[in-house]
Amino acid sequence: MPLTVDDVDRFELSRRRLEAIAYRLLGSADEAEDVVQETFLRWQAADVDRVEVPEAWLTKVLTNLCLNQLTSARARRETYVGRWLPEPLLAGDPMLGPADTAEQRESVSYAVLTLMERLSPNERAVYVLREAFDYPHREIAEILGITEAASQQIFHRAKKHVAYGKARTDVDQAAARRIAAEFLAAATSGRTDELVRLLTKDAISIGDGGGKVPARTRAFEGAVAVAKFVWGLLKPAEAKRAIVGGSPEIYAWTANGEPAVVAVVEGRVVAIMCLEVTAEGITACRTQANPDKLERATQQWAAASHGGPLLMM
Repeated sequence: MPLTVDDVDRFELSRRRLEAIAYRLLGSADEAEDVVQETFLRWQAADVDRVEVPEAWLTKVLTNLCLNQLTSARARRETYVGRWLPEPLLAGDPMLGPADTAEQRESVSYAVLTLMERLSPNERAVYVLREAFDYPHREIAEILGITEAASQQIFHRAKKHVAYGKARTDVDQAAARRIAAEFLAAATSGRTDELVRLLTKDAISIGDGGGKVPARTRAFEGAVAVAKFVWGLLKPAEAKRAIVGGSPEIYAWTANGEPAVVAVVEGRVVAIMCLEVTAEGITACRTQANPDKLERATQQWAAASHGGPLLMM
């Protein structure tokens, strides 16, 4: 039986929430959109008149599709060229989902999305549904086919894994841009000690080029090593222009609620460096340069008002 207009509307009311859940679970906006579309196809094929709570039904279908995707993604990432990092989302992207609480903001931060890669699919699902969307353990247990006690145990275990390391600092969008601007000013000052001052002693820098753009597989470790790398990265050079297809404009922005440095060439986002901030300073610089993971960011950038660049390379 074909869906009625009301049936389609009921799905559309849940679309944004479904996309936000899927993005947090998969770390990929493109894969999240695919899974949401597959959920709609399942909704289309279902006897929707017998579905008592559409939101719960859709969440269960989506979550289990994501679990299947995560299982296959692990195998794919074993053959991925270089370091795999999530797809960053720029400020204002609706797929970032709710940001009313510190827990919701942290759950979609680039730092936490990266840390969630160490979780099992079930741990990731429980963590996202509980921490970001405040689902009760009773509902999570029903979605995943486990007991309520198991859901609680999995959640506590997942939180310990994700909380590993320094406590992250929750900053608003204006503060995040100021931090990114200060970072850029120090990185282009010509003095690495200015940048070392902003970094923690054990700071790291890693990048994801997906085999399509040069990116160092092993992380730079330590404030001095990271500062030298970033200084060299932001130093204008013809070879860099050739790689990205033009002269990058560098902006201080936010991605996933964190300070970010965004490189843009003729309207195309070619790199996003997400800065993880703690009370001690900037503890990680994670750069996404794989063009396949920047297509949505380019679309969002085109729709945003961002003023002039802070640096031209």
